[in-house]
Amino acid sequence: MITRRPANDRGHVNLGWLDSRHTFSFGEYYDPEYVNYRSLRVLNDDHIQPGRGFGTHPHKDMEIITYVLDGALAHKDSTGSASVIKPGIVQRMSAGTGIQHSEYNASQTNPAHLIQIWIVPEKTGLEPGYGEQEFDLEPGKLHLIAARDESKGVLKIHQDVALYAARLKTGDTVEHNLAGGRHAWLQVATGHLTLNGIDLEIGDGAAITEETRLEIKASADSEFLLFDLA
Repeated sequence: MITRRPANDRGHVNLGWLDSRHTFSFGEYYDPEYVNYRSLRVLNDDHIQPGRGFGTHPHKDMEIITYVLDGALAHKDSTGSASVIKPGIVQRMSAGTGIQHSEYNASQTNPAHLIQIWIVPEKTGLEPGYGEQEFDLEPGKLHLIAARDESKGVLKIHQDVALYAARLKTGDTVEHNLAGGRHAWLQVATGHLTLNGIDLEIGDGAAITEETRLEIKASADSEFLLFDLA
C-alpha cells in the first residue's frame, strides 16, 4: 500500500528569512495523522535567506540529518565541530544526552535549500556525536548514505533505518526491494517521479507498507530520499 502525502498538504511557516514546509507535526503545526512515520519524526523542507539562520539552540535524544540541495550551510556545535555543508555532503548529529548547535546560510548573497530530518533513536542517553561524509551521487543509482551499520561506509545512525539518496535523469528507473515487515517513506526533493505507477511531484511524500518491490521512475530530472524503516 502506498499513501501519497501531497506537498501542498504539509505544514507551512514563512518567517521571512525562513520558508519551511513540514511533512510531520513540528513547532506550532500539528496534524494528528502526521505526527511521525515509524521512527521518522521530522522531515522539514527549508529555504533560508542569505546570511540568516538558526542561532544556537539545544537538542536531546534525536538523530538529526541535514541534506543540502542547494547553497551552503554553516554549522557549529558543542562537540567542537564546525563546517560548511554543501550538496553532496551529508551531515549527521546524534543529540544524545544533549547538544547545542547553530545553522546559518553560509552565503551573504545566495539562498540555501535543505531537508532536515529527525529520527527517533533506538535508545536514549547516548553520547552526543557528529559526523559528515561526502557522497558521489552518480545519477541513475540509489546510494546508501546513512544506516545503523557504519561498516557499510556510510554515516551511522542509532536506529534500524537505511537512508538512500538518488538523482535521476528523465527516464531513469531504479528499484528497491523491501524485506518482510519493513516499511518505507519516499520524499521527492526535486522533479517528478512515479512510484509503482503512482505520480509524485516535487515536495510530495509517500508512506509505503506491505510492498516488497519499489520501482521509481523519473518523468523529469529528479532528486529524492528513500527511508527503509523497521
